[in-house]
Amino acid sequence: MEKYWDIIKNSYQGYFNYLVDEITRLHWENYFYGLILVSLMVWLLEILFPWRKDQSIFRKDFWLDTFYMFFNFFLLNLIVFIALSNTFEALVNDFLGLFNFSVQDFQLFDVDVLPYGVGLLVFFLVSDFVQWNTHRLLHRVDFLWNFHKVHHSVKEMGFAAQLRYHWMEPVVYKSLLYIPIAIIGGFDAQDVAIVHFFALTVGHLNHANLGWDYGFLKYVINNPKMHIWHHAKKLPASARYGVNFGLTLSIWDYLFGTAHIPYNGRDIELGFPGDEDFPENFLQQEMYPLKTNK
Repeated sequence: MEKYWDIIKNSYQGYFNYLVDEITRLHWENYFYGLILVSLMVWLLEILFPWRKDQSIFRKDFWLDTFYMFFNFFLLNLIVFIALSNTFEALVNDFLGLFNFSVQDFQLFDVDVLPYGVGLLVFFLVSDFVQWNTHRLLHRVDFLWNFHKVHHSVKEMGFAAQLRYHWMEPVVYKSLLYIPIAIIGGFDAQDVAIVHFFALTVGHLNHANLGWDYGFLKYVINNPKMHIWHHAKKLPASARYGVNFGLTLSIWDYLFGTAHIPYNGRDIELGFPGDEDFPENFLQQEMYPLKTNK
């Protein structure tokens, strides 16, 4: 048990030092200023090319979502997530060790032996597909859906809405992603940064007030015209668990029959049935699933 307490303690100390370094030192893999840069760029696109022209630049819940963006991206990691992730990784390895195995024993191949671009593509496709399935799970399991409601409480779409989510969501996503990524192994910080910033940019655009679909690429890459239907309050009975679950790629929805764009969704109502009673401030939204799931 002492081992796990040490992991938790070192995780807090290590991440705090990392966060200070991110804020005080500029470098190409800087997540802090990278988030600010991507956000400002997409916000500028919203201002220049608004899809809903009557929507305010400082839309409903703009500042709430901005707080969520920095809380979920940085403060959440400092408070709990990094410690949980490192402890979970140690627990998995220790459990496998009881049977004289390690995660590396299940590694299908090492992407380091592949050409760099191919290995990076494999990493991206595997992580995006796992996250697509996890997203579907958040909609189908009532217990998880109560956490995911926080994200679907957005009433006006804007770039920062991407990162309005309950702190439990990354716990679910990363837990289910850990094993698949571990068994293809061989990734370094630069690989993760490239995939991360591409996914962040696409995610910001998906939630932005932009009427884009990227032409023929819409069947591969998720886009604002497609993703707005994921947030539609009213959906057909055949789609009771939702539609358009893609995070970065849309191809999974087209391949597995969950794509749904019946018409131009610019002015559709967003939310979920019963959201009239959903809390509107950060603390109450964070507490909502804990009270509902009792």
